[in-house]
Amino acid sequence: MTLRQRAFVPVLLFVGAVVSIISSLGAPLIPELASELGQSLSNTQWALTATLVVAAVASPLVGRLGDGRHRKHVIVGSLSLVVLGGALAALATSLGVLIVGRALQGLGLALMPLTMAAARQHLPREKAGRTIAALSVVGAAGVGLGYPITGFIADHGGVHTAYWFGTAVSVLALVAATWAIPNPDHPAEQRHIDYAGAAIIGAGLVALLVALDKGADWGWGAPQTPSLLVAGLVLLAVWARHELRTTEPLVDLRLMRHRAVLTANVTGLLLGVTMYLSMVTMTQFIQLDGFGFGQTVFVAGLALVPLSVMSASVSRTLPALEARFGIRPIIPAGALAVAAASLFFGLTADHLWQAFVTTGILGIGLGYTFAAMPGLIVGAVPPEETGSAMGFYQVSRFVGFALGSGLAITLLRAFGDAGEPTLGSYHATALIGCGLAVATAVIAWVLPGRAPATPVRSEALGELEREEGLLAAAGLEDLEERDDPRRTLALSRH
Repeated sequence: MTLRQRAFVPVLLFVGAVVSIISSLGAPLIPELASELGQSLSNTQWALTATLVVAAVASPLVGRLGDGRHRKHVIVGSLSLVVLGGALAALATSLGVLIVGRALQGLGLALMPLTMAAARQHLPREKAGRTIAALSVVGAAGVGLGYPITGFIADHGGVHTAYWFGTAVSVLALVAATWAIPNPDHPAEQRHIDYAGAAIIGAGLVALLVALDKGADWGWGAPQTPSLLVAGLVLLAVWARHELRTTEPLVDLRLMRHRAVLTANVTGLLLGVTMYLSMVTMTQFIQLDGFGFGQTVFVAGLALVPLSVMSASVSRTLPALEARFGIRPIIPAGALAVAAASLFFGLTADHLWQAFVTTGILGIGLGYTFAAMPGLIVGAVPPEETGSAMGFYQVSRFVGFALGSGLAITLLRAFGDAGEPTLGSYHATALIGCGLAVATAVIAWVLPGRAPATPVRSEALGELEREEGLLAAAGLEDLEERDDPRRTLALSRH
């Protein structure tokens, strides 16, 4: 075995770690960036929202582009743009440049699926399974560790140093991937790429988010606010019509005929909104002087560690719960745990330890709900449709992340004093998150109708659920490959 072949698995794990670092360069840094750039929190929040919008749109595109002979080129090209984005963010002296840089870094969030796809193709099945499991752990644990690490760097060297750190490790990942990742041995047939669908949904999301962000400044009755809201909704309607008429759409909306798929997408989107609503408000409140806790970026990042740790831990207990209670109550119960986390913080927020407890409870709820989604989908759709259904769900989740990031600032200002957040606005926003999670629990219980079929348990399905629980709460995603034998076993119900 050559040195390049021996380095293949460590390089994949390193690329996964870099994706985690990119994920951690978000919510905790926003207050410090706003101060350095002399911008409002609502404007600076776009440095996170833009990353998530690009991730939502780019994930299915990168998956399609990398599902064939161009996988290595897609990985290397995406990492190159991530490096460029990191350098722009590190050098940015204006908000516009920062947002462009962070948008390019959003491509990095779509790379984890391709590292898993490369492991499946170039490693023996048993070793591939172990590597994919390790990538899942790196993805979740790396985000949990990335928040305090990048926070520590930002505290001692400034936020731009944190971005330089992200850029440096991205360069190392780019060089290593170029050298160690081989081209596919048996290239798959290249599929049609729905660029038009990606452009339409991206424009629709941006229009909605700009309207939500600027509504408080322009006035909710000002002409431009409802105009943008209507434009966003019309674009999303046009996108839905386009997807239904396209032979190889970005996401297959026809799968919504399965009530379990509809449930997974609605609950995934709503929980994504609640997750980022909580993360954004929590990290801001921890750093806020006055009625906040007045802590550093490092402490704000440290407070998110329980989310990653608990989500990774509880997902491993899912098979036992499914065996005892079935799959139907797990997602509603997880959503209620998310509601309990928001309610706890909304009624307290007096001491720093309460923030750590909140994120821990949030991790428990997200770990169970996100890990249970594959089983819900597998039990409802034919095996040949499961890959598309999972891809659809992952896009919905990222859209929820983006909406939650933008909605957090909108709510804080709406409940504040003359557009400025107050202690009451943070409490009210947390309670809104609680209500949203309760509504999610009700939808997840009622929408599927009769109890959905619980798929036949298998080791492969258990691995799939564990991966999903690990990655999803970290804001990352998995990839369903059509020709993956492990997935074929997991998705076979008979």
